[in-house]
Amino acid sequence: MSISEVTPQTASIVTDERRLEFLPTLFGRSLLMIGENAVYSLMERLSPLDYRGGVWDFYEHGGKPLFLAPSSKSRFRITGEITGFQGEVSAEAAGIIATLFAFSHLSFQHQSEHLSKGYGRLYAYSADHPEAGEIFQAID
Repeated sequence: MSISEVTPQTASIVTDERRLEFLPTLFGRSLLMIGENAVYSLMERLSPLDYRGGVWDFYEHGGKPLFLAPSSKSRFRITGEITGFQGEVSAEAAGIIATLFAFSHLSFQHQSEHLSKGYGRLYAYSADHPEAGEIFQAID
């Protein structure tokens, strides 16, 4: 099998039965509410034209939590003031961007291994994402 035949692994949506475990595992028990609210607030700032709240999916890869993504729309325009990037991305990519920003912003306020490990795991996953170029432009 050649490298071109290998498809990148994709994250899977966490089942309803396991949603309660997701945030404490991603952000740590002490930061689970702060982390979740940070992602939602950052999404409001990143996509003020398209994001209006709603239900979010939780994604994992290899049994480890990765990111949250809004499920209210399939695409979001990223135009907010916290990034110089202007463009449209999938809901999944928008969620990755918001979650990476949340890890970064929270790491300046809280010492937590969950934040640094979560950021590293998601950053590495993003490198193989179909929208890696847009994700990295948005977080740069």
